Amino acid sequence: MKIVIATKNQGKLREFKTLLADLPLTVTSLSDYPAIGEIAETGSSFADNAALKAEAVARQTGLLTLADDSGLEVDALGGRPGIYSARFAGPGAADQENNARLLAELRHVPLPERTARFRSVIALARPGEKTIFVEGICEGLIAERPAGSGGFGYDPLFFVPAVGQTFAEMPPAVKNKISHRARAMAAARVILQELLQAEK
Repeated sequence: MKIVIATKNQGKLREFKTLLADLPLTVTSLSDYPAIGEIAETGSSFADNAALKAEAVARQTGLLTLADDSGLEVDALGGRPGIYSARFAGPGAADQENNARLLAELRHVPLPERTARFRSVIALARPGEKTIFVEGICEGLIAERPAGSGGFGYDPLFFVPAVGQTFAEMPPAVKNKISHRARAMAAARVILQELLQAEK
């Protein structure tokens, strides 16, 4: 079965390919369908945005499509940046700019109060079928300075006390067990396995 991962983000795509590696799926991404332009994320929640992407791509390709919308929710900032995580420092902001803005906004907040979570909502869409949603959450703290060179986005600042490392310091095998995306994918895998079984 062919599946489209509705992203051009190579970091996300790598994680998804790893998490789906043992399923009999041919994984493609938006890079394989250049005719599909930018899909505006105009929703008011992660689920809205995941659905907008998954349904648009499923409609245009005729294929099963997986889209995720994920972001960072910082308690001291009232849940921001949330759905605006990728553009926290402005449209087209680089990861370093978003991280710098986050550190600047939290500069007077002591570490124990820098509680945060990464949230991932995955939408699975097929043409003519009801879209299915699953969610994954990983709790942590925003570190006072970046650490680690792996991952992408806010990974150098997202510290997981249970592991004692930021996402960017963790080996991919560790991150891919505990991350918000891994937890959402664990739930999505159950659905994908059911769909694969039904195809037999």
